[in-house]
Amino acid sequence: MPDDGPAPGDPTEVTGRPDSDLLDYWEDYFGFPEPYDNQADAVESAIAVGEANGYLAMEGPCGTGKTMAALTAAATHLRHGDYENVVVVTPVKQQLQQFVADLRTMNAGLDEPLTGISLVGKRDLCPYGREGLFPDDVGTHSRCEDLREDTAHLVESDGTGGDAPVADVAVGGEDSDEDIWWDPQRGSDLARHARPDAPGQRQLAEQSLSTAGATSPYRTEQPTAPESMVEGDDPPLYCPFEADWYARNKASPVDFDVGEGHVVTPDDYLPAAVERGTCPHRVMSVMLESADVVIGNYNHLFDPDSRPLLSAVLDERTFVIVDEAHRLEERVRDLLSDRVGRDTLKRARGDCQALLSRAQQTHEHQQQVRDRLSAREVPIEAVERARDFFDDVLGWLDDRVAAHLDEEVGEDWRVAGADQLPDHGIEIPLRDPETVERDELSVWAERNDYDGGLWRSLGTVGAAVEDAIDDLGLARSPVAAAVGVLMKRWWEGDHATALREIELEHSPADERHVDRQWETAYTAGLVRFECMPGEALREVFDALGGGVLMSATLEPLDVFSDVAGLEALRAANRPVVERSYELPFPEANRASWIVDAEPFTARNRGDPDENGDPATWNRTRDEYAHVLRTLARSHGNVMIAMPNYREASWAGEYLRTVVDKPVLVDESSANEETERLKSEFFAGGGKVLVTSTRGTLTEGVDYDGDKLHCCAVVGIPLVNIGSPRVTATRRAYADAFSESDAFEYALTVPAVRRARQAIGRVIRGADESGVRVFVGRRYVSGARHSVNGYLSPAERAEFVRMTPEFLDDQLSTFWANQD
Repeated sequence: MPDDGPAPGDPTEVTGRPDSDLLDYWEDYFGFPEPYDNQADAVESAIAVGEANGYLAMEGPCGTGKTMAALTAAATHLRHGDYENVVVVTPVKQQLQQFVADLRTMNAGLDEPLTGISLVGKRDLCPYGREGLFPDDVGTHSRCEDLREDTAHLVESDGTGGDAPVADVAVGGEDSDEDIWWDPQRGSDLARHARPDAPGQRQLAEQSLSTAGATSPYRTEQPTAPESMVEGDDPPLYCPFEADWYARNKASPVDFDVGEGHVVTPDDYLPAAVERGTCPHRVMSVMLESADVVIGNYNHLFDPDSRPLLSAVLDERTFVIVDEAHRLEERVRDLLSDRVGRDTLKRARGDCQALLSRAQQTHEHQQQVRDRLSAREVPIEAVERARDFFDDVLGWLDDRVAAHLDEEVGEDWRVAGADQLPDHGIEIPLRDPETVERDELSVWAERNDYDGGLWRSLGTVGAAVEDAIDDLGLARSPVAAAVGVLMKRWWEGDHATALREIELEHSPADERHVDRQWETAYTAGLVRFECMPGEALREVFDALGGGVLMSATLEPLDVFSDVAGLEALRAANRPVVERSYELPFPEANRASWIVDAEPFTARNRGDPDENGDPATWNRTRDEYAHVLRTLARSHGNVMIAMPNYREASWAGEYLRTVVDKPVLVDESSANEETERLKSEFFAGGGKVLVTSTRGTLTEGVDYDGDKLHCCAVVGIPLVNIGSPRVTATRRAYADAFSESDAFEYALTVPAVRRARQAIGRVIRGADESGVRVFVGRRYVSGARHSVNGYLSPAERAEFVRMTPEFLDDQLSTFWANQD
């Protein structure tokens, strides 16, 4: 048969420089005089795949210039009509700031700059919440939503038509097709009523609410509606910032000129909105709809609960840039998983009971409750049924936890208490993780006549309960609606790709404040754990026009394309192109070694004596002690990344006895302690930092300059392979791909990426020198269970094998040659 050329979606269509004039323009948008090595290829690859409405999966180490490359390709598409907007998402705050900085650099050379905005959550923008002016028992988000709803009721038009808006539309709103159901004049009146100089208010400057260095036109306390605008004797609280937004016909008084280079961040639009008396979150929402480039975090794109903020700008004309894409699978898995705590279930039951108790007081009260529920077409009997369901689920949960603890530790804990219980978290899977079957709770519920109709109705019932509680002024912060939504997802979600569990978080508590004995040790919750987020990712990417997914550690790229949903897109004729670039800095400035020591597995190394006595160590642990001692004595700052925190503790205690440098040992601790440890490590003078490869100090931290001279990763940082969640994930991958790929996809590849991220902390600039070391035979090519094939092609070529006895001389020689 004749060759008709590549099929649609074939990568050969876009892997070379295509015959397109578009590639002749990208240098007009590039923000620097010259591109780095490989950066031009990255730009042109992204442009080519974007023209074909496909995706580029790109691995580029530090120094590749990934951020500017992706933005340059995106700008070229924007200015030449291929796409209408760009959405950038990154899980790292530092990287978000880098995108802002690079976009501003790009704009400095453009006659027509791209408008850009970076996003934050509502909690960071609410003036009242930022200043701690909400009640302590109410979260900022829920309080804000309540105030928004009350404000909306107050500005609702009476049908006679309001006056013209009190301010000109600055950004957005002009072409809106939305029916104006609100009265701008009522919004203006509410905003004016909240000012310190409003009638009946003393004019004191200190009464004005200030935040983010800006002073608002409103009083500090949350205002109540004026009597003239409400019926009854109980005027509601409202938000004047929200009212002002309605007064402006849902437009923003802030535009992109307030930001450097037409790129605005919360540091720009938050104080500008506060000074103008309008809601900063609403300002952000309006501006993002007209921005060329929107920069946010993973939640904004991948969290179903957060994505509505971007819904107006997400379609087939959107070019997406996903940064730190090696984190994509893990982070999106967390976003798609659900947890509802036992205390929250109790509160949902309490919401239903509070309303039912009100109905039982008098016939008049019962009619009030029925009337409010009927507005959502929910009978009071449905609330009774929901209450009974939550009550029975709580009883089932308590019994199931107690039975598990009886089986695992014996019944003595019921008398001895928390001292007999494990001092760590516990997973209680509600199905065999190795098989696909329904969970115990769903089976129990159906046997007790709580069928799918009941589970599916809980969200609607909960919303009706919350509305009634609010209308009747009951003193509660209800949760029934949110819990109902989670319970519906529990019932309807797939069992092959999600594992349902009871999770016991270890959190010791005073026994005087708990209902059950085991609660002195644990906080319980129901968890629906998402094993395989690839299908959800495929749906998100399929709805967009194309884009770039990039990281310093995406290899193996074929595995990444599988688990990120890209391979499914390719099968549906969407082009997917893969690029992998080398570290661009001088090779003479770095040493890259694999130390061929016995594999550092739990079976081989054994457990160290509690006192750290070397006489108790087996041969493997003794061999690693020699390697660690040699590395720790190397020049400058040395980071040693162990497979877990327990082994990090052993290594740290040992090294303190054999090296002259200060030895810092990281633990699984609060952010404040981690930051203190990091600052001490950076303070100057050679030190040793021992941590877990799975900790927070081995990824996303910039060890530039003289902050780090050597990093050694010891062993393969696998997660607990016996965990029910890991087992269920392996089962899901086996079903989706193959049994032979399951362990690799679920465990090995993520662990090796962690190790690669750690060694990537060393060389961050062309003038830096450092040593990168993988310690353990499994990193050696051809070894039993070798992971060498999961390194990048450049790493496989560069890393040199040596045995432990040569390490000392090689370190000395390398650093002598750097002087």
